[in-house]
Amino acid sequence: MSSTLKPNRASDIIQRAYRVNLDHPIRNYSAPVTGAIPVAKQKYVPSSGTYPRGFLATGIHVGVKPTNTQFPDLALLASEIPCSGAAVFTKNKFQAAPVTVSRQVLDHRFGEGIRAIVINSGCANAVTGKGGLNDASAMGHTVDACFDSSQRSASGSSSTLVMSTGVIGQRLPISKILSAIPTAHSSLAATHTNWLLAARAICTTDTFPKLLSHQFTLPSSPGITYSIAGMTKGAGMIHPNMATLLGMLFTDAPIPAKVLKPLLTHVVDRSFNAISVDGDTSTNDTLAFLANGAAGGEPLTSLDSADGKAITKVVTSFTQQLSQLVVRDGEGATKFVHVRVINAASFPDARRIASSIARSPLVKTALYGKDANWGRILCAIGYTDGISPGAVVPEKTSVSFVPTDESESLQLLVKGEPEAVDEVRAAQILENEDLEILVDLGGGEREEGREEASYWFCDFSHEYVTINGDYRT
Repeated sequence: MSSTLKPNRASDIIQRAYRVNLDHPIRNYSAPVTGAIPVAKQKYVPSSGTYPRGFLATGIHVGVKPTNTQFPDLALLASEIPCSGAAVFTKNKFQAAPVTVSRQVLDHRFGEGIRAIVINSGCANAVTGKGGLNDASAMGHTVDACFDSSQRSASGSSSTLVMSTGVIGQRLPISKILSAIPTAHSSLAATHTNWLLAARAICTTDTFPKLLSHQFTLPSSPGITYSIAGMTKGAGMIHPNMATLLGMLFTDAPIPAKVLKPLLTHVVDRSFNAISVDGDTSTNDTLAFLANGAAGGEPLTSLDSADGKAITKVVTSFTQQLSQLVVRDGEGATKFVHVRVINAASFPDARRIASSIARSPLVKTALYGKDANWGRILCAIGYTDGISPGAVVPEKTSVSFVPTDESESLQLLVKGEPEAVDEVRAAQILENEDLEILVDLGGGEREEGREEASYWFCDFSHEYVTINGDYRT
């Protein structure tokens, strides 16, 4: 699959989509209508990457949303050879058509023989009935038709996963999308610019494309350098049960589907399942992972092996970094907050308590107002549902603000006793964009707890209301 998109042309598209337009006023935290990346967010956009062998990417303009007249809104990512695939999906009862179709593709193929992922932004294709299912299926089969006929499935089962994001309850302009897919296929390439085009094409209210890549080795093949790349989109409706809006991971390491799925399930609970912007779970949430083995080496047989433990550590760290970009781009967000719960009776207890704090509107608004109102944090801990008896003992609980500049922590509560808070020091800490909230449960009732969990979230601002008040327009 060679590229017909000239490098300078692709660069022009990226620059046009993200130029800084000084002639038009822009909001401080939301995506400008000009497509410019806010200055504070430009540091999160990579200027280069190390992408896995055998994977190609592109993003092109279709005009899914009538108001989009120039920016990429159809992404295609494909492997030159068949892949293993796995995915986790939303638990929202109103599951979008592409969620249903992609799940069926993976089930029919038992996670093997996957070739591509096609994604459109601008329309979620959710709550669209049988017509929406037909549209999603047509997108996958149209991509399949672009591959050499000798590489297609004899069973007729699609080898393409489908994703959509945007407004719920509207049908896709499917004719426009289907006619554009061959153009997207012909422009596939392995360049950084093409990967960035794909990351840009899946954005909606995002202020910047979220793309990462990383290289690693495995104990059994120290001479082979493997690569992993990932992209995600999302700035609102972020508090997932199985994934977060849309995310895609790709690696050239040899990981069969039977190992890939448990690997993804493990890492998602420590990354994409540990972030929150506003407490809403989308109808379209999907995180997919493709592995084509193009770099060579022995196939991974177990997560308990040396290779399995190594790759679990790599992918966990990578997905944490990728998912945190969603929080940093939270709609209207001014704060990036890491809440860490330590000395808990169990990991599920620690995670539920961290989640409760991250979802609290009162905690989030206090942080936006730079108010060290630690009582709201205790309140969120105290009403956490589903934790084990004795998991929280007020007399053993401590809470601190931990600055990210490694300066001294500010203790707010120590073993149930309130501290005299230095309001000047608290104000200094809350002036920063990044903050850690440390909750020490003291081992719980039995004093035996040593488990911990993290959650990453952002604050609630006036801007969040503004963005979501006019989202459909």
